[in-house]
This record gives sequence, C-alpha cells and structure tokens, in this order.
Amino acid sequence: MKRNHLSRRRFIAGAGAAIGTAVTTGGITVARGASKTSSNRTVPFSYCFNTSTIRGQKLSLDMEIEITAKAGYGAIEPWVSKIHEYARSGGNLNELRRRISDLGLTVESAISFSRWIVDDNAERAKALEQNKRDMDVLARIGGKRIAAPPAGATRTAGLDLMKAAERYRVLLELGDEMGVVPQVEVWGSSKNLHRLGQAMFVVIESGHPKACLLPDVYHIYKGGSDFNGLKLLSPRAIQVFHLNDYPADPPRETIGDRDRVFPGDGIAPLTQILRDLLANDNRVVLSLELFNPTYWKQDPLTVARTGLDKMKTAIKKALGTT
Repeated sequence: MKRNHLSRRRFIAGAGAAIGTAVTTGGITVARGASKTSSNRTVPFSYCFNTSTIRGQKLSLDMEIEITAKAGYGAIEPWVSKIHEYARSGGNLNELRRRISDLGLTVESAISFSRWIVDDNAERAKALEQNKRDMDVLARIGGKRIAAPPAGATRTAGLDLMKAAERYRVLLELGDEMGVVPQVEVWGSSKNLHRLGQAMFVVIESGHPKACLLPDVYHIYKGGSDFNGLKLLSPRAIQVFHLNDYPADPPRETIGDRDRVFPGDGIAPLTQILRDLLANDNRVVLSLELFNPTYWKQDPLTVARTGLDKMKTAIKKALGTT
C-alpha cells in the first residue's frame, strides 16, 4: 500500500504551500525540562499540542507532528485513530518514533474513546481489546499516557463509582503490561464523571500507584465543579492538563466543545488555576486542546503558534512577569 506520510525534508520544502508563510518562533520553547521567562524565572510547565486543535484541517499525522515542532512545542498529544490510520497506510511506526524524537518532541499523552467504564461486560471486553491495540501503537511511537474518558457513560446517571474504580484498575493493569498510563478524564457532559470529585473518587479507589486524573479547564467548568478543588490535588494526581478557555456566552448549560477558545480569550480563571498548580509544585504538561471550527478554517501553523503564545502569556501573567 502506498505510504501517505511526508518526509521531513519534503514537508519543510513545501511548507509555504502547505501551511502558509513560516515565521521565526520566539519566546519560550520547552523541548526538554523547564523553561525560562523573560525575567529568568523558571517555568515548571512544559507545552504540548493536542492535535484536535487543528483536526478540522484534516492533515496527516506526520503533517501534524511537523506543525507541532515548527510552532515551538515540546510535546504532542495525537489522536490514536490517526496513529492507526498512519500504520494502515504503510507508515513505519518505528521510523515515526525516531522522527518525533529528532524534532525534539515527546508524546506525553494521546486521545482515545474506549468504553472501558460501562456496565455491559461484553462492551467492556471489546473496550479492553481496543485499549490493547491503542496502547500498542502508542507505545511504539514513544507515547507515555492515554486518555480514559467515561465514553459510553455519559447520558444516563447512576453509574456505581466503586465499580468504575475497579474497572479503571483493570485498565491500569493493562497499561502496566503495555507501558502506557491511562488517565481518568473529567467530562463535563457526562452524567457520571462530570465533577472533579467523581473522577478523583475513581482515581483514588482504584488503589493503583499509577492512577491519575486528566483535567480540562472547559470540562471542569461545564461539569459544575469549583476550580478551587484543584488546590487539593498533589503533583502525582495530575500529569497532563488540558488547557483552554471558554466565553461567557453561551452559558454553562448549553456551552459545547466547539465554543472553547484560546487561553486568555475567555473568562476562565486561568491565573488562579496556574498559580494553584505552581503552589502545589506541579510540573504538569499543559496540553492545548480546542475544537473550535473557527480555528479549523485557519492556517494550521498559525493556529498552533497563536495557541502557544497564548499559553505562555497566561503563564507569565500567573507568575507576575507581564
């Protein structure tokens, strides 16, 4: 089968036509470890790009990787479906892993939607097989973690959270075998894991040493939890944090994924959130995750760079260096 991915040289040579005019990236670039602000104060966060932010442009996985690196991020959070698509088209995952490393990127997390949490035994068995396949391809490109949202447990309330915790432990034990850590993701639209407390109950009661939470600014707001709850979470509880913002309108009751905006362009208390993470000495990976169709109509490199600039500005504000 013909391979659909581009070589790095071919991509760079054609970048002007593919993604617009390149601009030299300034500011803070975090490929490994911490970074420095203009005042030379250490920033304990690293910057990651969730490819949902440019998902509407329908680019190949290797194009998304190149854009992430060119924009100045130190890490990428791809969708596992794109990794499977890349492999099916003849792409070599070992080669892709080397390319990601050569570009100075790490794969801190990835997005998947298995129904690991549902009550139906047959559905959960299928989900575990899906997770095994997803973790396998993710590990082969150097991926460290995978999202574990409450897919399939969104519309009907009443899920037994203790059973959910037991199911999460099973998922974590599979992750131990595969070398990938699943992260319970708060979903604001779920009838069961829409609040921080619900998701953390599942994390804590799993009893597994690698159990962790995947929070999201938008989802915490949508689900109705107070952001002050983040103050109670230790660095071990959160390893990746989806950073975004939300507008005042539409209201929380009707706001959706598509309404997310760049950090600083909405009303989220980002300064408080980031300062609380800093106060807890949390060296979390901040991953920009947006689904805004307005951004999907724009040049993907411009979107990626704008997002990184907005993230850095929010952090400088939290540090008091602006």
